Amino acid sequence: PKGSPLGRNFFVAPANANHLYKTSFIVLFGAMTEHQTTARALAALGHDTRLAIFRLLVRAGEDALTVGEIGAHLNAAPSTLAHHLGALVDAGLIIQRRDGRNIVNRVDFDVMRATLSFLTSECCTGVSLLKETAA
Repeated sequence: PKGSPLGRNFFVAPANANHLYKTSFIVLFGAMTEHQTTARALAALGHDTRLAIFRLLVRAGEDALTVGEIGAHLNAAPSTLAHHLGALVDAGLIIQRRDGRNIVNRVDFDVMRATLSFLTSECCTGVSLLKETAA
């Protein structure tokens, strides 16, 4: 389940958001600028293991993977994965939910698309220098 965007930089969690394992991103998102949100996401992806986890979950699509499944694919220990998944959740890139005894993880595709859109929104629009700043 997804929440609804309010304006450009605010997000409201759905009423049934108690299924989310970590919700700090949803609470903090309204106070962060688009630039800050993107920087946080990119910083989280700046580690080899986190990038590998994220790419694996992107390949999985809407099918969420447990920590054990991620570990089997990446040959990584659960404690290591928990640390890196926590960073991705805190950056808003991954959504976790409890399924019985398991925590399942999937990409928040809306956040992924927003990050990519921010990076490419001004592609090839040109840059002109102001006369005062030109050397």
